[in-house]
Amino acid sequence: MDPTQREDLMVPEGRNRRRHPRARGDWPVMVELPDGPHQARVRDVSKGGVSFFLDRPIPEMTLLSVEFDLPCSAGVRRIRGTGAVVRCSKISKALDHYEIAVFLTEMADPDRATIEAFVTETLLV
Repeated sequence: MDPTQREDLMVPEGRNRRRHPRARGDWPVMVELPDGPHQARVRDVSKGGVSFFLDRPIPEMTLLSVEFDLPCSAGVRRIRGTGAVVRCSKISKALDHYEIAVFLTEMADPDRATIEAFVTETLLV
């Protein structure tokens, strides 16, 4: 048997790789890059990461900070975190916009808990 075909060695694709459930989003996110802040739009969130749309590519493994106001049952909560870009995909050939996924390596525990509660509430609706 070809070792790349062994189930225990195969890397799951897409949704199967995700460790945490996600909830769709559609609100502004401020992305802090080495050249300054950039406004983007959240696509989805989980307690482990965030993906957003931006008008420029960001190379994988770029370290950045994000900050956004999460609408939750208790009102709006400011979420801050830092992480690394794990994916950057052009949305279409016609648009100069990209979907960027960030794995959040540093975030306060209360912020992660707020995101987790938001995701749980959203999935139950």
